[in-house]
Amino acid sequence: MQAIVMTGVGGPEVLVAQDVPAPHPGPGELVIRAEAIPVLFPETKLRSGEFPMPVEPPVVFGFQAAGVVTEAGAGVDAALIGRRVAVDTVGFGSYAEFVSAPASSATPIPDGLSSADAVAVLMNGSVALPLLETAALTGTETVLIEAAATGVGSALTQLAREFGAARVIATAGGPEKCARARELGADEVIDHNAADWPALLSEILGSTTLDVVFDSIGGTSALALLDTMTPLRGRMLSYGWLSGAPAQVSAMDLITRGLTLTGCAGPNWLAEVARTRPAVLNRAATGTLTPLVDSVLPLDQAAKAHQLIEERSPIGKIILQP
Repeated sequence: MQAIVMTGVGGPEVLVAQDVPAPHPGPGELVIRAEAIPVLFPETKLRSGEFPMPVEPPVVFGFQAAGVVTEAGAGVDAALIGRRVAVDTVGFGSYAEFVSAPASSATPIPDGLSSADAVAVLMNGSVALPLLETAALTGTETVLIEAAATGVGSALTQLAREFGAARVIATAGGPEKCARARELGADEVIDHNAADWPALLSEILGSTTLDVVFDSIGGTSALALLDTMTPLRGRMLSYGWLSGAPAQVSAMDLITRGLTLTGCAGPNWLAEVARTRPAVLNRAATGTLTPLVDSVLPLDQAAKAHQLIEERSPIGKIILQP
């Protein structure tokens, strides 16, 4: 079968199309014939060496895929064969025509929802829902959603008002993405490519403050936001670091302002993410959460997909199709 092999750590060029043996399921595993493979932002960090890979290259790359179950290993319900599911691999192996994954990771795809739309919405929505639940909005809050035009931010922007946000302020990178954030439901949008964007936020807020910050940028901007937050009840939910570093905020920074920061990461958080996946796909199928697909590329253009993501040009998910 054709697969994309990560031949080493480096730029997009280390992702090379090769013929490799098709996988066979072990106990508790299934194999799907892949129909759609999402290219995820964290995967670019793994490929470049910023994040550690679970195994050393060369290895078939990739974390998620959707398609039709073709084989079921020992202990797996054979009735799954022929069903369309979305799966998570054990950390590698999804950029391929056939993908092996734990059966426990399989989420059935509702009828009427394409495999491409399923993988386009799955990661974004399944992170956004626990974030909104953790924020515990009451219907009165002003919230800030960073990177609101793409990824998890796009799902947060679509769902924030349903979950109780009274006013949605967003950031996005560049005019086109700012326009998309408004289309998705933001009341005001700031271009976070501007070096002084936290100061621009203060101007928009005027005498009001932020009750909740959904922080995906991290770095030093997180500290700059603290003085715009509501004392005693302001809360920052930190789940990403698009800047290249997590939020540079100390306990003293929070204590002196009466604020809280919740780290949304780790095994327990990922269990919450997994729990919401059926609900996310049902929302996509019923129209209460819109999948955002930027483009669908042939599998052998995985390197191009990574290049586009690193350039921050896509508005929506890039999907690879075998």
